[in-house]
Amino acid sequence: MEKQPSYTQLRPEERVVIAGMARLRASVRAMARTLDRSPSTISRELARNHSPDTGYSSEAAHGLRTARRAATRPPRKLSAHSVSWGIVRTLLDWKGFPQQIAATLKRVYPNEAQRHVSHETIYTAIYAQPRGELRRQLIACLRHGRSTRLPRTRGADRRGRIPAMVSIHVRPPEVNDRVMPGHWEGDFIKGAGNQSSVGVLVERTSRLVLLAKMSDATAASALAGFSAKLNSIAAPLRQSLTYDQGKEMARHAELAAQTGVKVYFCDPHSPWQRGTCENTNGLLRQYLPKGTDLSIHTQAELDAIADSLKTRPRAIHDWQTPLQVFAQTLANAHQPSPSLH
Repeated sequence: MEKQPSYTQLRPEERVVIAGMARLRASVRAMARTLDRSPSTISRELARNHSPDTGYSSEAAHGLRTARRAATRPPRKLSAHSVSWGIVRTLLDWKGFPQQIAATLKRVYPNEAQRHVSHETIYTAIYAQPRGELRRQLIACLRHGRSTRLPRTRGADRRGRIPAMVSIHVRPPEVNDRVMPGHWEGDFIKGAGNQSSVGVLVERTSRLVLLAKMSDATAASALAGFSAKLNSIAAPLRQSLTYDQGKEMARHAELAAQTGVKVYFCDPHSPWQRGTCENTNGLLRQYLPKGTDLSIHTQAELDAIADSLKTRPRAIHDWQTPLQVFAQTLANAHQPSPSLH
């Protein structure tokens, strides 16, 4: 038997063996040899979980261990009985997402630390709910509505590298500042079975959205769709495009040549480096749900969806719309108003 590390907890099946050997009055060292554990581990287990009346029971031992762990675990900061749970529930019903709710609690209650919770705590509280209608309702309030959380880290990138990529880490500082217009983020959102796609472009300063119908998810389609959309706006507002390392951007050099944008690539598995586009994708799923065939939407229908988002007031713009902010940037640049489709 492979040697067990000394720090690992006894497994339930090992406790069954201990209980059986204890009934046979086997010695502690005999139990340790059988389980390939140290005698001190067996001795502590028997001392902790032995009953004067019934002796050692594997079921009782496991229950006692679970109770001890629960007693030493700190109480959850966000539960049905905590001071902030009612506020969190209300804000979720209002379609707030956990990052917004966490920031709201800190802003509204700046001096009440007991009301402050992180967005991770909110996610944990939602997914810790027992299965049932309440859990379904809470998960439905989340932007993506997934029944389980995705892991925060993924395995190694196996997609292969795109040639001649320029890293986001050499992107000019003014792109991060969001002061100068004309810097875009891009992505593909996929339909059922990854068989259909829509191209998404979001201007970082205004959050204005452009959508491109794609015949497929190839680099050729991305080149054609994104080139058409970017060339529909004034040249001074086509400065840069930040994208992930999806293979659809393999022809980025041609895209740069056709549109004048400089293309920068995010690190693998780093969606926060395109946070504006990621948030926009969540909004778009209200119109283009996951698991549906996106190829049924015409370009005119996609333009109508983009128009809906352009005219939706945004808190980040002090409740102006992306279209209003974009128009202001155009006026500041002294450019004629271009087509936004």
